[in-house]
Amino acid sequence: MSGSASEEAVTAPVALRSLRHSWWQHKSLVFGGAVLAIIVLIAIFAPLLSPHDPYTQNLARRTVPPVWYARGDWSHPLGTDPLGRDYLARLLYGSRISLLIGGSVALLSGLIGTVLGVAAGYFGGRVDMVVTFLITVRLALPVILVALAAVAVLGGSLPLVILVLGLLKWDRFAVVMRSATQTVRNLEYVSAAKAGGATTARVIWREILPNVAPFLIVTATLEAASAILLEAALSFLGLGVQPPLPSWGLMISEAKAYMLFSFWLIAIPGACLAVLILSINLLGDGLRDAISPDRTNI
Repeated sequence: MSGSASEEAVTAPVALRSLRHSWWQHKSLVFGGAVLAIIVLIAIFAPLLSPHDPYTQNLARRTVPPVWYARGDWSHPLGTDPLGRDYLARLLYGSRISLLIGGSVALLSGLIGTVLGVAAGYFGGRVDMVVTFLITVRLALPVILVALAAVAVLGGSLPLVILVLGLLKWDRFAVVMRSATQTVRNLEYVSAAKAGGATTARVIWREILPNVAPFLIVTATLEAASAILLEAALSFLGLGVQPPLPSWGLMISEAKAYMLFSFWLIAIPGACLAVLILSINLLGDGLRDAISPDRTNI
């Protein structure tokens, strides 16, 4: 962290409280948050918005093009896939899978990384050495290769993908939390809490975590976007979410054979995936700028 990290750690909660007064000044935060909110609402109300069941097949209606093509049909606004399933319905329900994976992986990896990072930053010494060693070992393992190997051996499924990615994505949380905690632990209000007889658990819970939480939130947004992209890559390779679940990565994979003849089968879910990841990244960047405007990175 930079030399001004001490001031940032202290003022981070203040920045979060004052964010409601200046949110319009952070365009990336507003735009990213608005787009992400729309996607979340779409995922929540997918059963109401979906014109068809996303799993119902109709081989007589295979690869019907979207309505902007000459052969398009308003009964299937975005067309159908090679099995005759409505593409709009699968996109709507696919947003649920992407958000579930992003949120679950960020939660699991954030829990692991926060515990390790705060412990290393607060206690130092041997605890710090052990955690630093674990981080180094984790960084030596390529996430995508380890995930591919684990899923190939154990079989692809939604819970397994979440578990594997959650166990592989904690390193950034640990690094950020360790650095932030090392800065906060020596500040006056922490020393005052210790002098007042507060237990170690109380000091960490009441004094340390509230001041490092803003950095945790920003890291979580970045890791959620990364997890969604990794899941799409695994599903594209056939080792992630398995059919008939409407994963956006799996939809792209299923459309590979039709790429030259029905390009929209790849373009539509690919565009949705890009918009989702972009909105999360913009939200994370906006939060970072709002919390610590003088910083260029975490």
